[in-house]
Amino acid sequence: MEQAEKKRPGNVFYIGLLSFFGGISQDMFVPILPLYLANVLGFDKAFIGISEGLVTSGVAIFRFVAGFLSDRFGKKKPIVFIGYFFSLVARPLLALASIGGAILGLRLLDGIGKGMKDSPKDALIADSTDSHGRGKGFGIARALDTLGSVAGPLILFGLLYLLQGNALKYHIILFLCAIPLLVTLAVLVFKVREVPTQTKELDAPAAFTLPRRFYVFLGIVLLFSIGNSSDAFLILRAQNLGVVLLVIPLVYALFNFVYASASIPLGSLSDRIGREKVILLGWAAYALAYLGFAKADAAWQVWALFAFYGLYYATTEGVAKAFVADMVSPERRGRAYGIYNTAVGLIALPASYIAGLLWDRISPAAPFYFGASFAIAACVALVLFLWLSPKSHAE
Repeated sequence: MEQAEKKRPGNVFYIGLLSFFGGISQDMFVPILPLYLANVLGFDKAFIGISEGLVTSGVAIFRFVAGFLSDRFGKKKPIVFIGYFFSLVARPLLALASIGGAILGLRLLDGIGKGMKDSPKDALIADSTDSHGRGKGFGIARALDTLGSVAGPLILFGLLYLLQGNALKYHIILFLCAIPLLVTLAVLVFKVREVPTQTKELDAPAAFTLPRRFYVFLGIVLLFSIGNSSDAFLILRAQNLGVVLLVIPLVYALFNFVYASASIPLGSLSDRIGREKVILLGWAAYALAYLGFAKADAAWQVWALFAFYGLYYATTEGVAKAFVADMVSPERRGRAYGIYNTAVGLIALPASYIAGLLWDRISPAAPFYFGASFAIAACVALVLFLWLSPKSHAE
C-alpha cells in the first residue's frame, strides 16, 4: 500500500502553517462568539447549540463532498483554497448580522468552508508521510494548528484590553479575524505542493467500500460524539462560574497551549503503542474533564479544567485521523476522511442542541454529566474493540 505514496515530509510543515494562521483567525472570535450571541444579541442557549451544531453539521457534509472530489480528481489544493475563502467571507459578515436567520446562514457558510478544506488537507498530510511517521506527521500539523489557536486568544485578549468600553469591540474583532486568513491563502498558493495520487472512478456502492475495521471504529466514535457538544458550552460554563470576559481568552489560550504541547509526543506515542490505546486515554480524559465542569463551583477551577481538557484533544484529534490512514489505502483516504468527518459532524447538531436544552431546562451542569456518560460508554466499547481486534495497524 505504502509504495504508491510520494513522501514529502516538508509539505507537512506548510500544511500545518495553513492551520496555524487559520487557527489564529478562528480563535480570535470563537471564545467570544457564544458570549456575543447570549449577552449582546440575547439568544438563548438552545439557539447557540443549534448554531454551533449547524456549523459542525455543515462541516460534516462538505467534508464528505470535498474528500470524494479530491480522490476523484486527484487535486486537493483548489478545494482547500475554496474552503478557506468561504471562511474569509463569512466571519467578518457576522459583525453585520443581528437576526437569527442571518447568523445561522453565515455560521453555515463558515462550516461549509471548514468542511471543504479539512478532508483534502488531511489526505495531503497522509500522502506526504509513511505509516511509521504518520502519527508524528499529524501531530506536527495539529501542533501548528493549535499553536495558532494559542496565539488567537492571546491576540483576542490584547484587543479586548485595548477596546475596553468600546461598544463595537465585538464587531471590530470579527472584521480583524479575516486578516490571518489572507495569509493562509498566500501560504497555500505559494508553498503547499500537491502530492500526486492515482485517481480511479468508482460507482456509488464502491465509493463506500472501505475496511470493516474502519466502520466499526467509526461506530464507536459516533457513540462518543453523542455526548460531545460544542466547546461553546465550556466558554458559557466558564462565565457561569464567574470568569470575566477579559480573562476568558487567556483560559482558552491555556487550553490550546496544553493541546499543542502534547500533540506531537502523544502522536508519536500512538506510532509505538497503537492508535486506539491513545484514543482510549483521550476519551477517559474527556470524561474526567466533563465531570469536573459539572461539579465545579468556583472560577479558579476553570483554569485546571481547561488545561486538562487540552489533553483530550491532543490524544484524539490527530491520532484518530492517523488511525484512519492506517486502515485505508491512499487512493481511498479522501473519501474515508469524508465519511468519517461527515458522520461525526452530523452527530454534532443533535449533541449541541441536547446540551443547550439540558442547560436551559435542568441546569448548567447537566450537559457535562450527559457528555461524561457517553464518553465512558465509548471507552467500554473501545476496550472491547481492542480485545476483539488488538492489531493497531492495517496490513
